[in-house]
Amino acid sequence: MNDSLVLIFQFLVFIFSVMVHEVSHGLMALKLGDTTAKDLGRLNLNPVKHLDFFGSFVLPFILVIINSPVIFGWAKPVPYNPNNLKNPKTGAALIGAAGPLSNIFIAVIFGILLRLAGPIIEPALNFTPLILFFNIIIFINLLLAVFNLVPIPPLDGSKLLFALLPSKYYRLQRLLEEYGLIILLFFLFFGFGLIIPVIRSVYYLLVGSYGIF
Repeated sequence: MNDSLVLIFQFLVFIFSVMVHEVSHGLMALKLGDTTAKDLGRLNLNPVKHLDFFGSFVLPFILVIINSPVIFGWAKPVPYNPNNLKNPKTGAALIGAAGPLSNIFIAVIFGILLRLAGPIIEPALNFTPLILFFNIIIFINLLLAVFNLVPIPPLDGSKLLFALLPSKYYRLQRLLEEYGLIILLFFLFFGFGLIIPVIRSVYYLLVGSYGIF
């Protein structure tokens, strides 16, 4: 199959999955009583509303071109006002968890479709591109989910961590928030391999014998 077509498909899946991720944050915030994302028109899949030119296009494209082992990018974060939440600490954790859970949901749905359709389409039509596309969707969404659950600010996992930390660790939270970006960059280049086994384990759990990555 044409490598350029696969690359374009990967890019489109990444963009769409990131948008779903961000919209899910906003929907959870709305459910918890905060209308900030809704008021700003962020509860839709309009790319113009969500995509960051550098983080969503330029950086991922450069990383792909240079064959980087780490493909990294971002969309514009969906804002919320913690003052509108009944319990800001728990609410922040739920809003943070909504993004990764949306990606896991997508991966599970396509994992089920792959297992159901695989025995039919592969022997009968040798339609391997569809198998490949399903695998790409599953893997990218699991990558986004697991990566975002790493407890380093500004990733979603940090919201879950801060919700679990007792109040006496407030100074630690502030320290992590202050140096979060530096810690995150260090993790990307030196610790990213730590989450690969987790991603692959869940990936093969979903795809079974139809896995290709």
